[in-house]
This record gives sequence, structure tokens and C-alpha cells, in this order.
Amino acid sequence: MLVGVVGKPNTGKSTFFSGLTLIPIPIENRPFTTIKPNRGIAYLRSSCVCHEFNVTDQPQNSICLNGTRLIPIELIDCAGLIPGSWRGKGLGNYFLDEIMKADALVHIVDVAGATDEEGNSCKPGTRNPITDVEFLDYEITMWLMRIIKKDWKRICQKVATARITFEDLLLNRLSGLSIKKHHIITALKQMEIDVDTPAKWTEEDLVSFTKELRKISKPMIIAANKIDLPYAEANIKLLREKGYNVVPCCAEAELALRRAAEKGLIDYIPGACTFNILKPKVLTSDQKNALITIKSRILERWGSTGVQEVLNRTFFNLLQMIVVYPVENVERLSNHDGQVLPDVYLIPYGTTAKGFAYMIHTELGEGFIHAINVRTKRRLGEGYILKGGDVIKIFSAKRRT
Repeated sequence: MLVGVVGKPNTGKSTFFSGLTLIPIPIENRPFTTIKPNRGIAYLRSSCVCHEFNVTDQPQNSICLNGTRLIPIELIDCAGLIPGSWRGKGLGNYFLDEIMKADALVHIVDVAGATDEEGNSCKPGTRNPITDVEFLDYEITMWLMRIIKKDWKRICQKVATARITFEDLLLNRLSGLSIKKHHIITALKQMEIDVDTPAKWTEEDLVSFTKELRKISKPMIIAANKIDLPYAEANIKLLREKGYNVVPCCAEAELALRRAAEKGLIDYIPGACTFNILKPKVLTSDQKNALITIKSRILERWGSTGVQEVLNRTFFNLLQMIVVYPVENVERLSNHDGQVLPDVYLIPYGTTAKGFAYMIHTELGEGFIHAINVRTKRRLGEGYILKGGDVIKIFSAKRRT
């Protein structure tokens, strides 16, 4: 699955992206430093089951750090959006084309209100972050509506002559944006709009439907960045009072900690509430002061930098994903090569045991007999709904090739 990092210029998007991926990209205090989309691998943080089963695991598709599984996912970071992006201003159409292929969106907001509508620096407290959230939602909605509305009369004619259903017609048009049929159906039901007669829709109906479709197909979380600046705390409260899904964060602090950890200067697990200095004699006085500031003003005050929490909430809350461990040997918790707990799968909540078998390999699904819950040793039928942290063995009449 793909997560898009969005926002206006100069809010810390590239710093946030680099903090999660450690990919060195240009980061400057000015608009449009990022021109081309950046893609990279970040890691979800999840408790590993290795400690529960008292085994030493051998991860193959992920990483385990002292009982914490780090699961790779893909991020895309595009240049900042400005008012009029949906019309093409500032190459907005190009950026939206890329970012709207994502399954969920992380909106990086300057919660200190220290950047104007086009990303130019201003005094903290000058800009209302609620305005930024509303502006971005509008830009994405209008861009999506323009695609839906294209050849609207012909769409209505096809539906009227029963040549194709409205849902299928929209699916054909929007499938390249990772929008599924169930997203469209759910949005239509939420709006209670007459699907059989789209010709009777008003402009307001179309806008309302597009907004609902965006919320369902591209759920969004607000990364309230720059919590180290004045006005941040008060603005976070305002955003939450408006009902937004908000996570306070400081991307700059996260990037500094991860770079220090990469160099072996500190021991830091992404998302942790603290860190340990490993090489105090190597650190310069500026580096020591920076780490002390991060610890006192960010970690001790907020519990973490918030960056990892944004990622985890996006997958485990917004997208409702769970982690499941498949094994072949129930007693040793290993695969056919003897590797212990080698793989962890990130799957949608609601996935059945048989559906999971298909995800691993088509032949496992086709020959599915039953599964075994490693904890309880209970037999699981094809309709069993998997739970987060399940460790299961799948029995199949066919073997993987």
C-alpha cells in the first residue's frame, strides 16, 4: 500500500519524509524545494510475538529490534500544493496526479501558523492551521471532481440507457487512482443520492459526493508539525475541537534522532519516548545541546516526536490494517527452511483465513483445507476472520511452486 505525504510548501513535508525514510533530499526554508515526487520505504512499528513465544526470530521481510517489528511500507512525497493547484497552478495537476494514487494521505500542517498560504515564512501564530486543512481538502476535492465531471452528459446518457451502471462507469474512470468499487458504493449510500438518474444531480450534489468519495477512498490524518514553536499547542486544540484526526509531531527532531542513530551516536528506536547516548565523547557541544533540547522539549513533553505515531495510526487506524504471522512448523514457528517467524504480513481487517492463503500464494488459496491457530492449536475454517498478531499455519491440498 502507498501513503502520500501532502501539504502546502514549507510545512516540513520533506523533513517528515526524510525522517521516516532517511533518504537525503533537499530541505530548505522556502517554497518548492521539492520539484519531483520522492518515493521511499518507511517502517511501521508493531510489537513482535517473539518475546511472547520466547524464541529468537529470523525476519526476512521485516526487521525485529528487541521485540519490535519494523514492517516496510512505501511513501510518496510531492511538492507543496498552493491555492489553485487543482487548476494546474504551480504544476498542481502533475503533483495531484501522483499523490492521488495513494491509499491514504498524511497532511503535514504547520501547526504553529508560521507559513502563509503559499508557504512563505511568517511570524508564528499568523496563519490559522484550520484554514490550511480546509484549503487542501478543497484542492483535492475539486481536482477529483473535475475527473468525475468530465463528459458528464455522456455519463448520464449511458446510465439512462442502462448500458453500464453508474458505479462501474466511475470505477473505470477512477481505477488508476486506487479507488475501488466498494469506495464508490459506500460514498453513494452515505449521500443517499439517486444513482439511476445522475442527470438530476445538482452541482452541490456532485461536490458532496466527491468529498465523501475522497474521505472514504483517501482517508487523511493531520500531522501537526512544528510543535516546538509558539502557538502550536493552542492550535492543536483548535484542530481537535473541529473534529480532525490530529497527531502532534516534530519532523525535525525525528530526522535528527534517526541520523544520530544511523551514525551509531545514540540508541533510538523510531517512535520511542527516549534514547541513550552511546558515544558521548564523540558528540560536539552543539550536538549534545541539540539532543538535550529534543529530549526536554519534545520527548518528555509530548511522549515522542509523533512522526512514527502518524505512520502507525495511518495504517492501523485509518486503513484498519493488522499484522499476521504465517508459519509452516507449528512447534518451531518456522518456515520450510527452518527460519523462525520469518515473515509478517500487513493485511486489511476482515481478511479470512482462506483469503490470507490467497495473499501468500494462489495455490495455497485454491487448495485451502483449514488453518491452525498456533496459540490455541484450534482448527480454523476458511471463513475465520484473522485478528491482529495471529500466528497461523495453513493446510492446503496444493503446495507452493
